[in-house]
Amino acid sequence: MRSDRPDHMGSGVSLVNSLLAAQFPQWAQLPVKAIDSAGTSNDMYRLGDDMVVRLPRTDGSANDVAKEHRWLPRLAPVLPAAVPEPLGQGSPAEVFPRVWSVYRWLEGANPAVGRIAQPGPLARDLAEFAVALHRIDPAGAPTSYRSEPLAARDAVTRGALADLAGIVDTGPALAVWEAALAAPVWDGPQVWIHADLQPGNLLIDNRGRLSAVIDFGCLGLGEPAVDMIAAWYVIPAEARDVFRGAVGADDATWARGRGWALSVALLELQHYRETNPRMADIARHVIAEVLS
Repeated sequence: MRSDRPDHMGSGVSLVNSLLAAQFPQWAQLPVKAIDSAGTSNDMYRLGDDMVVRLPRTDGSANDVAKEHRWLPRLAPVLPAAVPEPLGQGSPAEVFPRVWSVYRWLEGANPAVGRIAQPGPLARDLAEFAVALHRIDPAGAPTSYRSEPLAARDAVTRGALADLAGIVDTGPALAVWEAALAAPVWDGPQVWIHADLQPGNLLIDNRGRLSAVIDFGCLGLGEPAVDMIAAWYVIPAEARDVFRGAVGADDATWARGRGWALSVALLELQHYRETNPRMADIARHVIAEVLS
C-alpha cells in the first residue's frame, strides 16, 4: 500500500481526449471510456478496442511509469503470463502535470475473492509466474517498493493491529505476526518480485486460468517470500498447498510470506476501511484467511 493518497488532480474522458490530441494525435479519434476499478494507483480509460490509458493518481505512481516502460518489455518474453505492453509514454502537461501511459489492452477479469472456480490450476499458474519472475537475471534491477526485511514492518504492523482492535481478532493476529518474525530471515540473493500479487493485479480467462499480471508499480528486487502473499490474497485454503508445492517454499519462506500477507492486509484495512470499501473487504478476507 502506498503512503501517498490519491489526489485526483485531474481525470475524466475529456482530460484523456485533450492529452491524446496534444501528444498522440494518431489515437485522438478513438473512443475513450472510463474503467471502473477499485485500484488506488491509476485512473484507467479504455482507448478504442485494444489500448488502455493510465493516469497516475499520485506522484508515487507517476514515478513508477519509467520503470514499467523500461523493464516490462525485457521481462515479458520469459514470463508465462501476459504483462502490460507499453505503447506510449505521455509527458506532463498543464492540464495533467505527471507522466502517464498508453498500454496494450489485456483481456480478462480480476479473480473474485473467495469464489475461485479453478483454485488448483490457478494456484499452479501463480506459482509458475512467481518462479519464472524470481529466476530472471537481477543485474541492474531496481529495488522493490517492498524490499525491506519483515522485521522493519514491526512497528507499523503492531500499530495497525492496535488501531483495528475490535475489528480484527488481535490475539491470533499478533501470534501469526510474531511467528513470522521468529522465522529465519532470508539469506539468499535478492530476486525479481512483483510484490503485490493480489486480485486487482491479476486477470483470469473464462476458464479461470491466469491470463495476465498487471500493475508492476512495486516491481523490483526483494526476497521471494513477498510474492507468497498470493497464497492468502487469491488462493483458497484447499489449494494453498498446491501453490506452496509448486513454488517450492520452505517453512521459513512460507512463514514470512504469511506475515507479509497479514501485514499488508492490516495496513490496507487501516487505510481504506472508510474510503475504499472494495479494498477494505479484500483486506478483511485476507486477514480471515491468514488466521484460519
